[in-house]
Amino acid sequence: MTQTPRIAFLASPTDGAQGALTQLVERHGQVDPADADVICALGGDGFMLQTLHRHGSLGKPVYGMKLGAVGFLMNHYREDDPQAGHALLERIANAEPAVLRPLEMIAATESGTSVGSLAYNEVSLLRQTRQAAHMQIDLNGQTRLDELVCDGVMVATPAGSTAYNFSAHGPILPLGSSVIALTPIAAFRPRRWRGALLKADTEVRFRILDPYKRPVSATADSHEVRDVVEVTIRESRDRTVTLLFDPEHNLEERILSEQFVV
Repeated sequence: MTQTPRIAFLASPTDGAQGALTQLVERHGQVDPADADVICALGGDGFMLQTLHRHGSLGKPVYGMKLGAVGFLMNHYREDDPQAGHALLERIANAEPAVLRPLEMIAATESGTSVGSLAYNEVSLLRQTRQAAHMQIDLNGQTRLDELVCDGVMVATPAGSTAYNFSAHGPILPLGSSVIALTPIAAFRPRRWRGALLKADTEVRFRILDPYKRPVSATADSHEVRDVVEVTIRESRDRTVTLLFDPEHNLEERILSEQFVV
């Protein structure tokens, strides 16, 4: 006999997500994320990323349902009605896993501090003032671009390649490709440089060439660090998270479908 999974329900503060939270807890009960077999996140992509940052270290699979503005990382929300064949427990049991490996960012600031953070979508460097950023790009300790003059630049994972990266005209990456995208944002010099595809284990280091006159911030998903002088990014070697998706709309299919939108 299959044991009923223990579910930790988490919800964004919106009225819709809070209403769904109340309904689902009444039907299935509630446990702490540390004691759960599955974490169920109710909200949009921003809340999903927040959930992964807060609870990803627990190693629990996360099943999200869209109750927010954007839901690329979420399943559709449906009323938990067993008679309609849409019972949550059935959906979780039949869900397909997608294993994501985040990026690790280490940012050194003008004040001498070093700040570390994870990014499941992307790490972006952005100019803080009206003046363009000037930065050098090193890959695995070798300088590949002496000076990039731009509004910014980012390193994106496959899961995040359809988000900010795609808006900046970066490539969409298939899940499991072991590739990350290096994408400039409004590059002025070199004018024709459009970025690069890199092996996922590449260490990317950005050195800010004039940090006092042209300050730059670094953001790992939603965690921003201001006034950086050097930022190192690499794929995490020891951290993964597992997202669960309904078979008919899994993450791999969504990423593929994004490449054929006309």
